[in-house]
Amino acid sequence: MKHASLRPVLTLLAVAAVAGAAVVGLLPGYWIFLATSVLITAIALQSLGLVTGRTGMIALCQMSFAGVGAWTVGYLNVAEAPGGLALWIVLGGLAAVPLGVAIGLPALRLRGINLAIVTLSFAVAFDAILATITFPGQVNFLAVARPAIFDSDSGYFIFVLIVYALIAAALELLARSRLGAAWLAIRHSERAAAAHGVSIPMAKLSAFAISAFIAGVSGGLLAGYLGTLVSENFSMMQSLVLFAVATMAGAHLAEGAIIGGILVTMFPELLRRLDLAQDIGNVLFALGATQALSTGETIAETFRRLKHMLARRLGREREITAAAAPLGDLPAPVGRASGPALQISGLTVSYGRVVALDSVDLTVPAGSVVGLIGPNGAGKSTFIDAVTGFLESYEGEVRLEGRPLEGQPAHRRALGGVRRTWQTTRIAPELTVGAYLDLAAGHGGGPALDDAQRNAVLAWLGCPDPATPVAQVDAGTRRLLDVAGVVAARPAVVLLDEPAAGQSYQETLALGQRIAEIPELFGSAVLLVEHDMDLVRSACSSVTVLDFGRVIAAGPPARTLEEAEVKKAYLGIEEERASA
Repeated sequence: MKHASLRPVLTLLAVAAVAGAAVVGLLPGYWIFLATSVLITAIALQSLGLVTGRTGMIALCQMSFAGVGAWTVGYLNVAEAPGGLALWIVLGGLAAVPLGVAIGLPALRLRGINLAIVTLSFAVAFDAILATITFPGQVNFLAVARPAIFDSDSGYFIFVLIVYALIAAALELLARSRLGAAWLAIRHSERAAAAHGVSIPMAKLSAFAISAFIAGVSGGLLAGYLGTLVSENFSMMQSLVLFAVATMAGAHLAEGAIIGGILVTMFPELLRRLDLAQDIGNVLFALGATQALSTGETIAETFRRLKHMLARRLGREREITAAAAPLGDLPAPVGRASGPALQISGLTVSYGRVVALDSVDLTVPAGSVVGLIGPNGAGKSTFIDAVTGFLESYEGEVRLEGRPLEGQPAHRRALGGVRRTWQTTRIAPELTVGAYLDLAAGHGGGPALDDAQRNAVLAWLGCPDPATPVAQVDAGTRRLLDVAGVVAARPAVVLLDEPAAGQSYQETLALGQRIAEIPELFGSAVLLVEHDMDLVRSACSSVTVLDFGRVIAAGPPARTLEEAEVKKAYLGIEEERASA
């Protein structure tokens, strides 16, 4: 693990230790009791932040998972199981995982309001089940036993704080891993994530499973906090309140979860002291969530933005400069067999009676750059979608280095060696430049990039420093970052979909030189889809022309682009009439 990745985790643990000492040393017993509730709620919010904030899915049954964890702890307490509460909360979290996976299965096909209805229905059903049973030990007045060294309220606060800090640190490490980057990529664009080799089903199910585990742990901690529970502790309304607060506070961030925990715990206390109705809190939480959704910024994100602005004004934040590294540090190309890198035969795509592609044949030899051009509507994007697996049905055959790709989904084709970019950039703005490059380059056929290789790839295309947030990168540079990501994976073939969009004339010429270097530097053949003829001439050794889904010409650019049919179809130039 890199030191830069560990620094936020160590900072988080240090802040937790200082805050815990301050709470125990300065606050009276009642407020320590409330502070413990803040932490337990923050843990539940972290579980929801993973699904909603990081992965972009809606879950309205989080307290149901917490209920499973609490009931599991209750049963283990009654059975006097060995291990004590520290082990029981882990077992309670594990008990919630199968339910999390079961709820995650509909998320593979459902989104938005449809997924919300499914998760809400589960919460309602769980409510009905809990209403018919009694919390273990409640009849016998047997409270859940706390760990012996953490038996007091202040001691239990420390115990919960340790659990919170461990979960927050683990989530921070996950956020900086390929899986964490994949979750953010899915939130922004599932198709783009699949193009990087991310298995969308596995990523979504892992998010729900880990989220359910954390929620189950929070339920077990709540059982130790209160001793005995009732079904109302895990009602559907509690899940809805948790979702609203997580959306408003930004529970995918550690500080956002704490802010949310303070709101959920302290706001009702404030209303009670003012002798006001508790429902006022729910209304304000709903308004806060609506505000966050409309502005696209949570409370925690606002605090981070203001902190960075203040740091820049004080001159304490490191200036981010363009990456600079010797090009000799570029990752070594993966050895490829001679012959066609990509071979398409008889590719036909129809939408009802409309034929988008009509028996298209195209070959991309290994070590070459081939252009694919044609007017708007010629079928170029459909061609790329079919080759990369984003069309479920087509006729014909697609072979990668002699291997047929039929029946393989998009992420499998990406892992096998077919990578693509998009006409419009689909990079998750929450990522840094370096994190995006690691995500895009992952599982591309070679080993993961080290720091020197990452810097060299970025410098080769003139992209910013790896620490630069993607949100701060302009649209033209994001197109270059797209190219950097796919070539860093060193696949068998790279499909570049109009990479020069948003570039100036000089930048386009420089990009053409870089594209021409890809086969030698990275070992990848290139299929370039582009409208800029200067870029096509400078980068491509051959070009294929599509019109109305059919190949009308193919060959060297100098000859092909001068053919009368190409000028008429693509350039809109009629043959000159002979003078009378």
